Amino acid sequence: MVLRPARRGDAVFARLLDRRMGGVFSLSVAGCPQPVRRYLPDTLVLESRYAGPTGTAVGQDFLAVSPGDPERPIRAEQLLVRRVTVERGTVRLAVRVQPRPGHGAEAAEWASVDGGWRAHGVPLDVRSTLPLVVDGGALRGEVELTEGASATVLLGYGDRSGWPGPSAGSRKDAPERLLERTCATWQDWSGRSDYTGFGAGAVRHSALVLRGLSFDETGALLAAPTTSLPEEIGGVRNWDYRFTWHRDAALLLLALFRLGHAEEGRRYLRFLLDVCAEAGAGEILAPLVGVRGVTTEERVLPHLSGYADSSPVRIGNEAAEQVQFDTYGHVLDAAYAYQELTGELTADQWRMLCRHVDTIADRWREPDHGIWEIRGPRRHYVNAKVMTWVCLDRGIRLAELLGDRGAPVSRWAEARDALHAEICERGFDPELGSFVLAYGSRELDASLLRIPVVGFLPGDDPRVTGTIDRIRDGLGVAPGLLRRYVVDDGLPGEEGAFLLCCFDLVSALVLAGRRNEARRLFDRLRGYAGPLGLYAEQRVADGTALGNYPQAFTHLALIEAALNLDATLRDPATDRDTLHAWADQRRHG
Repeated sequence: MVLRPARRGDAVFARLLDRRMGGVFSLSVAGCPQPVRRYLPDTLVLESRYAGPTGTAVGQDFLAVSPGDPERPIRAEQLLVRRVTVERGTVRLAVRVQPRPGHGAEAAEWASVDGGWRAHGVPLDVRSTLPLVVDGGALRGEVELTEGASATVLLGYGDRSGWPGPSAGSRKDAPERLLERTCATWQDWSGRSDYTGFGAGAVRHSALVLRGLSFDETGALLAAPTTSLPEEIGGVRNWDYRFTWHRDAALLLLALFRLGHAEEGRRYLRFLLDVCAEAGAGEILAPLVGVRGVTTEERVLPHLSGYADSSPVRIGNEAAEQVQFDTYGHVLDAAYAYQELTGELTADQWRMLCRHVDTIADRWREPDHGIWEIRGPRRHYVNAKVMTWVCLDRGIRLAELLGDRGAPVSRWAEARDALHAEICERGFDPELGSFVLAYGSRELDASLLRIPVVGFLPGDDPRVTGTIDRIRDGLGVAPGLLRRYVVDDGLPGEEGAFLLCCFDLVSALVLAGRRNEARRLFDRLRGYAGPLGLYAEQRVADGTALGNYPQAFTHLALIEAALNLDATLRDPATDRDTLHAWADQRRHG
C-alpha cells in the first residue's frame, strides 16, 4: 500500500536519494550486514533472515492491512510494522527512526505521548517494545535478544483508526495478530485469481505488486513509488513517477478483471473517468495526475545529492503540462473494455467520453509531445497517431455497443479511416520496412510494437513483422533487451533497455505467430527481475536496474505478455489481442 506522507507528496524517509539528509528507518542485527529476503507466499510481507556471529533471527516488515468491504476488499491500517524474532542463540538489534520531513529538508522533533513517541507537526507516531531515546532528530535503541524473544517497532501515520494502543490488549500479542491478519488478507486477495496458465507465478506476484502500488483512498495506480532513481547512474535523467499515467488504463483494467479482481478494476475506472470529467470542453486531458486527481509543478530539490550522486532530484513532473494525444486512446480503450465486461457505463460517463472523442475528431491532424514525453518541439509521433486512431475506433464501437444512434459516428468514422490511411502512408518507411518514430523520420520507436496489440493492423501483416525485426535489430542492446528509441532527446547521456518494450515484444511476437520466439524471450525476461521478483523501468546488460522502482507498467506488460502467450499456447489459432478476445467472451457468453 502507498504510505501517506507527512505533507502530501513529501517524503520523510528518502535515504535512497541522500544517505546523510534523506531520513532513515533502520533495523540492523550486529554482524549481519545483508540479510536474506523474500516475500512470504502470496503476500507483500517482507521476510528477512539474519545470521549473526552469535545467533540467527527472522524479521517481518509490512504495511498492515485488513479485510475491507465488497467495493474495497483491502483496507490499509496506516501502520508500518517491523518485527525481529530470535530463532537461535542471541543477537544484538539496533533501531534508528529518523524521519526528515520536507524531502529531507527538516529535522524531526519528538515528544513522549502515551507510552510512545509523536513527531511534532508531522502525522507520525512510534511505539516500540524496546526502549528508545531521542538523539537529535532520531529515535534510537539497542537491545540484546535471546532465543524466542522478539522486538517490534510500529510506525503509525495519518488517521490511525487501527492503531493497536494500550486498550487493544497485550502489545506483545498485537504485532502477531497484525502479521496474521495481514498475511491472511493478502492471501485471500491473491487467491481470488483462478489463473493457472503460462507464467502463473510471475503473473500472480505482479498482480500483488500492482495492488501494492494502488492508492488506498482512490484506487489510482502509481507508476512507481519513487522519484529520481536515475535512468543513467550519475546522469540527469531523473524523474518523479509518483503519479498515475492514463496510458496504463486499459492494461490495468483488463488485467484486474482477468485475474479476478473486478472491484479494484471498477474503482480504478471510476477514478479515471472522474479525472477525465474534470476537463471541460476544449481542454486537453493531462497525461498524468496525482493519486488524488491533481498534479503539482515540477521542481528541483538541491539539498539532496541524488541516488549515487545522480542529480538533480525532482519532485512533480512537467510532463503533466504536455499535449499527449495518445492519452485519449488509452482512456477510450479502457472505457470500451469496461463496458464489454460490465455494461455499467452511465449516461453521464458516455456523454463525457463523447466529448473527448469529439476533441480528437477535431484535432487528430495536430502534432504532440508523444508517449515518451521528449522535452522538445511537438512532432507527428506515429504511436500517438495510432492511439488517436484507437480513441476514434473505440468511440465508434462504444456507440454501437450502447445503441446510441445520436452519437456522431459517421464523423468519427471518417476521421478514423482518414487517420489510418495517413499513418500507413506517412508513418511507414518502405525502404526500412518499418513504421518509424515520427512522420518524415527514419528513427525507430519500440512503442510501435503495440500496433498489432491495439488492433491497428494484424500481427502477421508484413508491415508489422518488418517493424518487429527492424526494432530488434536497431534497438536491441543485449539478448532480450531493447531500448525504447535512439534519438537526440535533448538530454545528455543515454538510457538502458526499457523493460516495458521488451515485454511488448513478447506480445507482438505472439500476434505475429512466432510463439516459440515469444516464449523463449519471456523466459529470459523473467530472469531480469530483482531478487524479490520486482522489475525496474530499465536495465543494462550487466544487470544494473535503472529508473524508478518497482515499475507498474513493466509488471502490467508482463501480465499481458503471459496472458497472450497462454491463450495462443492453448489455442494455436489465436492471432488477435487475446485480452480483448477474453473480454468479449466474458461479456457475451
